[in-house]
Amino acid sequence: MSRKRLLQLYAQIKHHDECYYKKAQPEISDFEYDRLVHERIALESQFPEGFPTTPVPESIGDDRNEGFAQYAHKVPMLSLENTYSRDQLRAFLQRVEKNLPHSSPAYVVEPKLDGVAISLTYQKGLFVRAVTRGNGVQGDIVTRNLFTIQTLPRKLAGKNFPETIEIRGEIFMDHQEFERINQERRRKNQPLYANPRNLAAGTVKLLDSKIAQSRKLQIVLYGLGVAEPNQFHSLEAFHRQIEIWQLPTVEKRWYAQTPEQVFSGIEQLDQRRNQFPYPTDGAVVKVNALSDQNHLGTTAKAPRWAIAYKFPAEQAETTLHKITIQIGRTGVLTPVAELEPVSVSGTTVSRATLHNADEIARKDIREGDQVLIEKAGEIIPAVIQSLPEKRKPTSVPFDFLQRCQQLGIPAIRNPGEIAWKLADPNSSIQKHRKIQHFASRVAMDIDHLGTAIIQQLLDKDLITDLSSLYQLTKDRLAELEKFGEKSAQNLIDALEKSKSNALWRLIHGLGIPGVGAQVSKDLSRHFQTLDDLSQASQEALIDLPGIAEASAQNLIHFFKQTRNQELIQRLRTAGLNFTEDPDLRVIENPQIQGKIFVITGTLPTLARNEAKQRIEQNGGRVTGSVSKKTHYLVAGEAPGNKKDQAEKLGIPIIDESLLLDWLGKS
Repeated sequence: MSRKRLLQLYAQIKHHDECYYKKAQPEISDFEYDRLVHERIALESQFPEGFPTTPVPESIGDDRNEGFAQYAHKVPMLSLENTYSRDQLRAFLQRVEKNLPHSSPAYVVEPKLDGVAISLTYQKGLFVRAVTRGNGVQGDIVTRNLFTIQTLPRKLAGKNFPETIEIRGEIFMDHQEFERINQERRRKNQPLYANPRNLAAGTVKLLDSKIAQSRKLQIVLYGLGVAEPNQFHSLEAFHRQIEIWQLPTVEKRWYAQTPEQVFSGIEQLDQRRNQFPYPTDGAVVKVNALSDQNHLGTTAKAPRWAIAYKFPAEQAETTLHKITIQIGRTGVLTPVAELEPVSVSGTTVSRATLHNADEIARKDIREGDQVLIEKAGEIIPAVIQSLPEKRKPTSVPFDFLQRCQQLGIPAIRNPGEIAWKLADPNSSIQKHRKIQHFASRVAMDIDHLGTAIIQQLLDKDLITDLSSLYQLTKDRLAELEKFGEKSAQNLIDALEKSKSNALWRLIHGLGIPGVGAQVSKDLSRHFQTLDDLSQASQEALIDLPGIAEASAQNLIHFFKQTRNQELIQRLRTAGLNFTEDPDLRVIENPQIQGKIFVITGTLPTLARNEAKQRIEQNGGRVTGSVSKKTHYLVAGEAPGNKKDQAEKLGIPIIDESLLLDWLGKS
């Protein structure tokens, strides 16, 4: 049983790491995640000879994205250990005092933000770079998206700046802006964002900085990465300086000389935190003196001189009336608890996540149970446990698969996966998700085609697939509820307009797994027509920069299926654009055409993706690694080892200004 549970834990932790770091869509609270990790560690100790599977690495996760250039932090961006009780915090303070040559260290207590970790680099007072945490050692460069934050100065106030300084902090979105964006999406019948933290994380990683600019991100700074030369002896001195530099920072922090003052600061913070514009879920306690921090050192994951004290999440007891099955766009089946409405953290909660079938079974949660629900920070409400002592004698365990069968949902679960998925990709629900994606702003951008309209169209058999959207008429649309002549004409006009969309929008709208917006643009630019793309070999696809092998296989599989070939033919008959925009077609440029480029470091004016797009538009190719086939290395600031590799191979190294000369006005 221990071995089976350990395998389940490996899969669950991997799944939640993917949700938090890659998708910015955490499903569970930090407490629940830490509980899984501690349970895993305890079970692993039962197998001193080792466990026959790949263990979960002791790391801080990895939020890096293929679409961004990456940069190595001068000092690693580590995570913080979490503590949930005063006893655990007191034990941390005792460890600090025991491991220092003196027994009276000073501390700093500050709010723990529920945001997105970021590191900013200023050189001689000028803002030059913003990098995400990434894997702690290397993160994504997201400088352009941070230029949109109005409170972040491009130039520090004052004078006497370090040559280089890395300043750490958190990006967040306040509740007012979060509600504004969700209200706008509600008007357009678009899915709502779950919480501000997830939306902020997704906005930071947008490839289109114009969209990022439309969302008002905010930032607070509080941590020192490295200063060259170093002019600080303590965090307190650093905090005073960043205020002089007029950098945005936390409203209040407490400097403590004793453990009692640490606890007093935490209590005051808990009383005041609801007044802050940013979401907080705890306090961070740090050793103040930088010399003490250096003496204490770090583990592979976290500093030994700091810890996060998480405030208890508010819980409430209520009745779980029913467990429903929610179906995601990709066909993943998620159980949801339908609850007797109850107030938690200032909001009325009537639904809460149950995560997955395994969690329901492990916690033995049943319909009709009295349950405890929790809303930690900005994470969506979750059912923590049932109260079996209050359970009715007639209660029976919940059978996830049986419920799916009762609902007529054919479900499958692949070996090694946690989630159940739709077995039938042609079900009406899956059709709804496909059409919703096709019409979304990031794909075909069809106005007036919200989720409620799509559902009515499917219910009345007015559409059966993507192509049937273009067979709709005003008379047919008149059959819909609350759909007048003007509404019908608006939708017809929007559909007609979408026919002339850029080719990449159609490729993305087809919903091929692993083929997002950026990959769709690359494919459109390279192959020029949908017909040429559909005939491309796997080798030709993999040869393109940014096309992973799995994505290439998905493309081959999609275009080989008869039903998809028939769909494409119907879209062609409907008059959709199958050809790349002439303005984006390859320009004959002898300096660029046929040449292979590698870009490294941060360019002065061009973003990495912009430089790549312009090179490809001029007939060149951009790859991610230096080889003998590379014609030119375009080197910016902090080029790293790629420049060394190019020099060893005798590959010409050029700067951005020469590249721009070659590109001309293209």
